[in-house]
Amino acid sequence: MKNYKFWFLTGSQFLYGPETLEQVEKNSRRIVEELNNSESLPCEVVFKGVMKTPDEISQVVKEVNYADECAGIITFMHTFSPSKMWINGFNALQKPYLHLHTQFNRQIPNEGIDMDYMNLHQSAHGDREHGFIAARLRMARKIVVGYWEDKEVQEKVGNWMRSAVGAAVSKSLKVVRFGDNMREVAVTEGDKVEVQKKLGWQVNTWPVGNLVEYIEAVTEEEIDALLKEYNEKYVMVTNNLESVRYQAKVEIAMERFLKEKGASAYTNTFEDLYGMEQLPGLASQRLMEKGYGYGGEGDWKVSALTHVMKAMAEGKTGGTAFMEDYTYDLTSGNELSLGAHMLEVCPSLAADKPKIEVHPLGIGNRKDPARLVFEGHEGDGIVASLVDMGGRLRLIVQDIHCVVPTLEMPNLPVARIMWKPMPDLKTGAEAWILAGGAHHTVLSYDLNAEEMRDWARIMDIEFVHINKDTTPERFEQDLLLADLIWKLK
Repeated sequence: MKNYKFWFLTGSQFLYGPETLEQVEKNSRRIVEELNNSESLPCEVVFKGVMKTPDEISQVVKEVNYADECAGIITFMHTFSPSKMWINGFNALQKPYLHLHTQFNRQIPNEGIDMDYMNLHQSAHGDREHGFIAARLRMARKIVVGYWEDKEVQEKVGNWMRSAVGAAVSKSLKVVRFGDNMREVAVTEGDKVEVQKKLGWQVNTWPVGNLVEYIEAVTEEEIDALLKEYNEKYVMVTNNLESVRYQAKVEIAMERFLKEKGASAYTNTFEDLYGMEQLPGLASQRLMEKGYGYGGEGDWKVSALTHVMKAMAEGKTGGTAFMEDYTYDLTSGNELSLGAHMLEVCPSLAADKPKIEVHPLGIGNRKDPARLVFEGHEGDGIVASLVDMGGRLRLIVQDIHCVVPTLEMPNLPVARIMWKPMPDLKTGAEAWILAGGAHHTVLSYDLNAEEMRDWARIMDIEFVHINKDTTPERFEQDLLLADLIWKLK
């Protein structure tokens, strides 16, 4: 987050004279200072001046587009800024854009309001003029309304910043596929060319044999050092240290491989383990804990989305992880979903200190792999799924409430989490299936549907939200209408 900044542009014009413009700049700097003092904003806001002419706007937009550290712009019309001035600049803008509809003074001063005051504080109609041109140009943008000192406003700005950083991360993301997809699985497929055009993701495949060469090059000293870290961070409850050491070896090798390729996400599949002794379990969990994206069964879309969402959630502590719906508890009135995976669930979700265990794995035809075993903690969250609908991408987000597991499940040696989907399991699952949601998701306690909607808007992809108010009839109708709209785009 600290690598990115957001440029603050104030709108005005020369009509009001130099004294008013000096005050506009002074007030704008005060707003920016307060935003930077807020704990709700994860990134720095940089004041870039009062925009008074079309040339000034066009020039700063050129700088925005080519400044790697600039993740987006925030605009505020302190006075009246004729919106035709913004057309050329907005037509050239390639970064996310937030329109902050506020004003410098919270209240109207009863005795202090005169024509000079009116000339200075014109956001009520200056921002509406500004809003019109963005609507007329069909621009994707975030609108935040309220007083700039209020925490609610600052939180909305901060959350949008996370979405914009997610867009910046997305545009430069590289995904390594170790081998291909699991055979005959539909949801892991997709148009990689269209995805790179739309989201920026560069998705390429390397043979598993290449990874094996890296594994064989890892030294015993490197494994010893990583094992020491394992013992400090987790509870070692296995005597099969050979398995644990192999996972450490794979972790070191995979991270080295990914760094050399400039990649922040990867996939593998148990159907392609050529030359490997174990399916990576603990190794994959550890890499996810460090922020890498992961997708099982060759699912590169969920792998990339995992990394993007982890980047968006940086600095928060609830947890964000690759997830899979596994099985249901259909007890009437208390229906729950049990999420897990064979091995690969990120320990950022753990309620307590994870345990390192070694157990047989009935697939893959390899040695027993070490893995972290834990239960997720209670709290509100979301699950998100990105699917290729043929011609467009659809991001499906469902609100959930994670619960303390209702069973001990002593014979299930995997990391697991239980949740109630909104509005309930039956309605939520019906809506999810109607929308084509995958069995692979990203689960996050740290992000919400609004942040994911903002990210989808920036990336220009379809967004679908399943929440407490969802009904199957209305949801199906909304999907049909969205299908028509997106086919026309």
